[in-house]
Amino acid sequence: MKLTLKIWRQKNAQAKGQMVTYPIDGIDGDMSFLEMMDVLNNELINKGDDPVVFDHDCREGICGSCSMFINGEAHGPDRLVTTCQLHMRKFKDGDTITIEPFRAGGFPVIKDLMVDRSAFDRIQHAGGFISINTSGNTQDANAIPIEKADADAAFDAATCIGCGACVASCKNSSAMLFVSAKVSQFALLPQGKVEATDRVMNMVKQMDEEGFGNCTNTGACEVECPKGISLENIARMNREYMSASMKG
Repeated sequence: MKLTLKIWRQKNAQAKGQMVTYPIDGIDGDMSFLEMMDVLNNELINKGDDPVVFDHDCREGICGSCSMFINGEAHGPDRLVTTCQLHMRKFKDGDTITIEPFRAGGFPVIKDLMVDRSAFDRIQHAGGFISINTSGNTQDANAIPIEKADADAAFDAATCIGCGACVASCKNSSAMLFVSAKVSQFALLPQGKVEATDRVMNMVKQMDEEGFGNCTNTGACEVECPKGISLENIARMNREYMSASMKG
């Protein structure tokens, strides 16, 4: 395939960025999107130009690093996949593809398509954990009875990889789908009850301090989430927050 790539280039968070057009040829439909970017970067390096900086790690849809906004959609036109799992057969010969970083106040640009998502780490550190005894008196998890529906819902919430597609897709740059997934995975399990009140209060507080917006139930976050995290988690987090506020 022959393609025209319009890519956002920006030296750092303070620099003024711009869209730069790159023609590319010889792209196979079985290539992943990141492999296509590798081909472009090899061409740029051979010409003595700076390669396009983008984030990636596992390339298996697990780590959530490959955060790109492709033709106006987080992770591109496919559903329930990350950018590294997006294949070029989703595009046609002669297509123009616009590639931008995830844009949000809480995700400042590092360079080109790479953004700083450490805000998610700070939210997680604020309460996304449980305290358990690991000093030789640990109870076997299988010894704790849990309703299957609760276990399944907790597992579904835990599949969130923290990629930030929910933030990039939201008109308010809200991180509530991410935060609610991290709250839900513990709220549904007995192991998470000990810190339940502090967890939701601290994580929501940190989310607000990081500059993310609020949820207005548009639903774009759920549609663009590569793991299909449900909006039901936001409703659960709101209930947890209300309950914690009344206790506090």
